[in-house]
Amino acid sequence: MDAGDHPARLAVGVVGAGRVGSALGAALARAGHRIVAASGVSDSSRERAAERLGVAPSRPEEVVARSDLVLLTVPDDVLPGLVSGLAGTGADLRGKMVAHTSGAYGLAVLDPAAEAGALPLALHPVMTFTGRDDDLRRLVGISYGVTAPGPLRPVAEALVIEMEGEPVWIEDSDRPLYHAALAGAANHMVTLVAESADLLGRIGVEQPGRMLGPLLGAALDNVLRLGLAGLTGPVVRGDAGTVRKHIDALILAAPEAADAYVALARLTADRALAAGLLKPEAAERLLDALGGNIWT
Repeated sequence: MDAGDHPARLAVGVVGAGRVGSALGAALARAGHRIVAASGVSDSSRERAAERLGVAPSRPEEVVARSDLVLLTVPDDVLPGLVSGLAGTGADLRGKMVAHTSGAYGLAVLDPAAEAGALPLALHPVMTFTGRDDDLRRLVGISYGVTAPGPLRPVAEALVIEMEGEPVWIEDSDRPLYHAALAGAANHMVTLVAESADLLGRIGVEQPGRMLGPLLGAALDNVLRLGLAGLTGPVVRGDAGTVRKHIDALILAAPEAADAYVALARLTADRALAAGLLKPEAAERLLDALGGNIWT
């Protein structure tokens, strides 16, 4: 196909029909493409291939043979071996679009396929997938980190738009930092909220989620609208005594959480100081409470 054309109706195959692959395959089917084959290792993946995509499980090389567009939706650690394996087994990749959905990898991981004639794409959906039925609904309106060779950029972006997403161009060299930013926000947020809920549960709060939900919803809304100007709390107020009490309580209740609190408080103080939200004299008081230098 001409790399500058809008993608025609494609025969789509999914290698790794797990949470991500089954959702993206269903989104492409909803856009009018044909899901012709899928592979999966686990029982749940094979069930999703049947239920969401309407195809019986196939071997990866069979998926490639039947497809115009091959989605590689496998864990990051598996991806390099999968690509090398497909190219090494002589699967006919000539003229086929091969797209992975990893945030951490760019195009280099697809080099073995590209050398065999494939058209490489990196399409990373910026969303968390649970394997539940609402995964497909959550795809509507999300961003995708898109990386592709220049001539294939229009095709990659068109595919994202057809899945009702928003393509965001990411330079190949920027993929690791791009993914670190996303993982740091989403994954660490889950850990922080789970830790907070656990601490509240320890002191007898029966429904920590109900207590945290409105607070966290407002905090997320503030930062997305206002950036750092939406910051509230004892660090930006320079309440060193309150911060010290937090650390002392955490050292007794959850020492590992105390370490994380101090690290994040330092980062918060550093950014607040640089933005002019925290006065230098208040920052000095926080230094003592945090037990170190926020500029290091």
